[in-house]
Amino acid sequence: MKSIAEYAELLDEAARLGNEVPQFDTENKLSLEDAYSIQKASIDRRLSRGQRRVGVKMGFTSRAKMIQMGLSDVIWGRLTDAMQVEEGGSIELKGYVHPRAEPELAFLLKRPLAGDVTGPEALAAVEAIAPAIEIIDSRYKDFKFTLPEVIADNASSSSFVIGAWHDPRTDFSNLGLTLSMNGKTVQVGSTAALLGNPLRSLVAAARVSAQAGEPLQAGWVVMAGGATPAEWIKPGQYVSVQMEGLGECGFHAKD
Repeated sequence: MKSIAEYAELLDEAARLGNEVPQFDTENKLSLEDAYSIQKASIDRRLSRGQRRVGVKMGFTSRAKMIQMGLSDVIWGRLTDAMQVEEGGSIELKGYVHPRAEPELAFLLKRPLAGDVTGPEALAAVEAIAPAIEIIDSRYKDFKFTLPEVIADNASSSSFVIGAWHDPRTDFSNLGLTLSMNGKTVQVGSTAALLGNPLRSLVAAARVSAQAGEPLQAGWVVMAGGATPAEWIKPGQYVSVQMEGLGECGFHAKD
């Protein structure tokens, strides 16, 4: 097997150039700990190029998905400023490999949040909430990968779009939402799909990020996880999410 640094370079270059790479854990020898080490080293390469950490994304926040993957906990990835797409803006699909869109709820923090916190403690650290879309993108050839490979590849996180921010005192535990492509609804769901309540995802984010020695910071964004299955993005589409009480956000996909 290659070193952590070599795997990190491989995935960093794949993400930077929009190129696919072959699987490297087909014999299931990579531990989850090593996978997160690769992820961190890969993101550190981006930071060395001048990018800035702006938050975390949560994955496998569906209980059913956790069971399916044989997991007892969520997975997570790191967000940088270069990953954010302006609301209503555009992406060029040539910079992606297998791009898909997931409707999400985003949290904006007004103070640091670290370790084992309660739901009320987590909510007290929230400045605002917003409808959001995560653009996920596996860099592996033929869209085939193991769980450690997904984690090493920044939990498939590639870009994110955030709509207008709203008062977090709004009850966001069970907000209806739709994901649309060119105005046609392709997914219908609820924020309750996120561990039963998106606040639990934020609590988990505080715990796992602190365990990694990177506690959540004031001003950071936490993407709470996909509220519906992801949808493939095609050229020419306008992808949008409409969330009950919080409005809409979206982006255009160019070839």
